[in-house]
Amino acid sequence: MKTNRDILAELWALAGGDPSVLGSITLSGAESVLPSSFRVDTAAQVTIAAAGLAAASIWQARSGRMQNVAVDLQHAAIECRSERYLRVDGKPPPPAWDAIAGVYTTGDGRFVRLHTNFPHHRDAVCKVLACKPERDDVQRALMQWQGEAFETAAYAGGCVVSLMRSHDEWSATGQAQALASLPVLTIEKIGEADPRPWPAGDRPLSGLRVLDLSRVIAGPVAGRTLAAHGADVMLMSSPKLPAIPWLVIDTGRGKLSASADLTTEEGRATLRGLLAESDVFSQGYRPQGLAALGFSPEQVAQASPGIVYVSLSAYGHVGPWSRRRGFDSLVQTAAGFNHAEGVAAGTTGPKELPMQILDHASGYLMAFGAMMARLRQSREGGSWHVRVSLAQTGRWQWDLGRLPQGLATADLTSEAIRPVVEEAESGFGRLVAVRHSAILSQTPAAWSRPAVPLGSSPPQWPTRG
Repeated sequence: MKTNRDILAELWALAGGDPSVLGSITLSGAESVLPSSFRVDTAAQVTIAAAGLAAASIWQARSGRMQNVAVDLQHAAIECRSERYLRVDGKPPPPAWDAIAGVYTTGDGRFVRLHTNFPHHRDAVCKVLACKPERDDVQRALMQWQGEAFETAAYAGGCVVSLMRSHDEWSATGQAQALASLPVLTIEKIGEADPRPWPAGDRPLSGLRVLDLSRVIAGPVAGRTLAAHGADVMLMSSPKLPAIPWLVIDTGRGKLSASADLTTEEGRATLRGLLAESDVFSQGYRPQGLAALGFSPEQVAQASPGIVYVSLSAYGHVGPWSRRRGFDSLVQTAAGFNHAEGVAAGTTGPKELPMQILDHASGYLMAFGAMMARLRQSREGGSWHVRVSLAQTGRWQWDLGRLPQGLATADLTSEAIRPVVEEAESGFGRLVAVRHSAILSQTPAAWSRPAVPLGSSPPQWPTRG
């Protein structure tokens, strides 16, 4: 089984990193921290470390000084379920799931998972099933369906669901086969542009402007990470799109928050105005979802030559499922994780991983890719496109290997959490939240802006310097 340092070295090489920089990293701690048969703690530590090293490399390019980076395994694992530990004015998170979300059985004895946290997704499920939004009604309706037929019909009806598959079943799908030859992330040059100089500043990403068009966990974690290293990150939300308030608070630390409805010309004009002065454009729409609005990678690169465009998708940008909506819990179910974890636990049904690791790891990979692409841009010029998907992160997680006794690990106590949280005021009240786990010796990671309600900021960049 590969060591965490070996896994990090492979990621670093994939992104074109200078191998000598790896001597600056310290990875502390031993598996396992959270109960799982998968190396989820390793995925947390390695992806956070990769992003930390990228920030340190940018600092070296800007200042001429390399710094040390340290990531503790337990702190990284805690950070990859930071939303659980957030407290607002002393209050814990509300229930995470909608009343009818979760696992059901179908008429052929298969398990399906429904994601209904957004009202329009819940309504779509009830329309396909012709039932009321109550668990018993949903279960009775699903008994009239074969599992795979329901999954297909549900996606056609705008639902967000998945059939539980074994890893072998997933590997036999056309989608898994379409992704099999792709790396966990790609960084591609998509246009010509002069190298952009680094703006003045005393942190790795000082003066860099990041547009964050994402929701829920993975994309917002990427923006939060870039903000932790000094970037000006502006979360762009739409009044027409639903949000999950607790996640907005946890992942909104360090960000500005403006609003624009991209279905209107006024909203698109607002975004174009911001885009003209942006360094990174990070988005979590389905592949091709922004193209019709004028914000495909190529369109953005033409509007802002030299930009780094970061794309997140659920199932990847190629293959028959590339247009499907998805969330971490659904990709876990579809790709074999819940089945395998259930088998390891000795249960007949699905068992979830102990955190939304596909989301969190993908977020850190997005931030890592964005920084490495920006570093290349400063040297080579060009506009760049970084691609990450939950499914590709899942395949990478699977390939890290299994821990035969991993599920015997006791979950973390509140005493273990206490040393890695910090308190701060916010636009929502006083927060207790998990600190960033990448420790940089010269430019400590920190969020200089509090989390604020959606749309609180004017759609304009702060002055540089």
